[in-house]
Amino acid sequence: MLFNSLSFAIFLPIVFVLHWFFFKKKQSQNILLLIASYFFYACWDWRFLFLLVFSTLLDYYTGIKMAETGNKVRKFWFWLSIAVNLGFLAVFKYFNFFADSFAESISHLGFHVNPWVLTIILPVGISFYTFHGLSYVIDIYKKRIPAERNFVDYSLFVSFFPLLVAGPIERATHLLPQIKKKREFDYANAIDGLRQILWGLFKKVVIADQCANFANLIFNNAENYSGSTLLLGALFFTFQIYGDFSGYSDIALGTARLFGVDLLKNFNFPYFSRDIAEFWRRWHISLSSWFKDYLYIPLGGSKGGTLVKVRNTFIIFLVSGFWHGANWTFIAWGFLNALYIMPSIIFNKNRVNMDIVAHGKRYPTLKELFSIVLTFFLTVMAWIFFRSPSIHYAFEYIVNIFSSSLFTLPKFVGMSSALGVLFVTMCFFIIEWFGREQNYAIEKIGLRWSRPLRWTAYYILVFAILYSSGGEQQFIYFQF
Repeated sequence: MLFNSLSFAIFLPIVFVLHWFFFKKKQSQNILLLIASYFFYACWDWRFLFLLVFSTLLDYYTGIKMAETGNKVRKFWFWLSIAVNLGFLAVFKYFNFFADSFAESISHLGFHVNPWVLTIILPVGISFYTFHGLSYVIDIYKKRIPAERNFVDYSLFVSFFPLLVAGPIERATHLLPQIKKKREFDYANAIDGLRQILWGLFKKVVIADQCANFANLIFNNAENYSGSTLLLGALFFTFQIYGDFSGYSDIALGTARLFGVDLLKNFNFPYFSRDIAEFWRRWHISLSSWFKDYLYIPLGGSKGGTLVKVRNTFIIFLVSGFWHGANWTFIAWGFLNALYIMPSIIFNKNRVNMDIVAHGKRYPTLKELFSIVLTFFLTVMAWIFFRSPSIHYAFEYIVNIFSSSLFTLPKFVGMSSALGVLFVTMCFFIIEWFGREQNYAIEKIGLRWSRPLRWTAYYILVFAILYSSGGEQQFIYFQF
């Protein structure tokens, strides 16, 4: 079931009404949300629901056993959970990658083998719910939190449907207390949640899906286009992936708020960043903070001198790239971002830009504007590796951008429509700019307007979503 589908538009109001009007006790509400979450997941492929339930059972039981036993037994259960969870991830997501890479490597030594690969579907959301469980088990092992004894509450923490298939990656310390306490309906919070859902749908359907049409056209036929057209294709993908993933996150956060739950903020206007370090504090925040807390800091963090910081930074970026997918392009994307951030790591400048750009001001300074443009350009170049089918393809794509044809006008079938999409996208980013100090762009915009004017703006967004809708388009991060 997709957030941008008719089935979800029917599913959500039913669950909402049942939750607040028929199931008024906390535990019955949690049981309802758990059943709804499993139904939500089963609508994609019911067979993989068993994998989700098994992973949940394993980590729930592991947490209890670690809380009840001595150090040696605790270690056994801890590493069993880590091994099984990462084992599932390795088989479903990375087995074919390792098999193909091994066959290709030994072919350079003169041996030719046909790799044995698995013809299996990647379970949607496996990277996200696996990380939910891992953080819970690690936190118990480190004695940061007690083991959860209520199976329904723990299961809902892992599989709460707004975040189940594409995050944000939650922590037990943040979400479990909200699940365990009695939730009261807050009308203002629910209305704000609906507004955030509306903005997320606009990002997905009007921005991401429309940009995807032209990004796919250009990337799939890159050899036929000029450098200027290839650059435009990279821009379209840059807008697509932001609108797609941050749109999903807005819908997830807004949906959770309808049930009295606040999820972790996952995006904070990353394309207005002034350096790469700031970009990674604002892009996929829940994943970045997960790797910082559970990988970077355990490796030594920033305590061991410059070489240790450099080593640890490369490790988390390479692992982050590999987390995104079983392809060398994602590892190259992670490596490139690590290179980008190195100057700020080496010279201790990675925490310079902590506040939002031009805080309290309408416009940035020239220096800030230059920094934003430079950071954005570097990000666009990195996204080319993320979007390309191979590293060789990505290098060719970039080389062809910086050819003499870069200074010609872009030209491809549907150029007039593409200009219209670019215009709408620029208007979108203007709104994002003026709403950049809020949790999401339209949180406060228009609240002081008269009701007719405010509702006219909402209807315009709804009309744009309905007009732009071309069927149920998958979210990019479903594949991760």
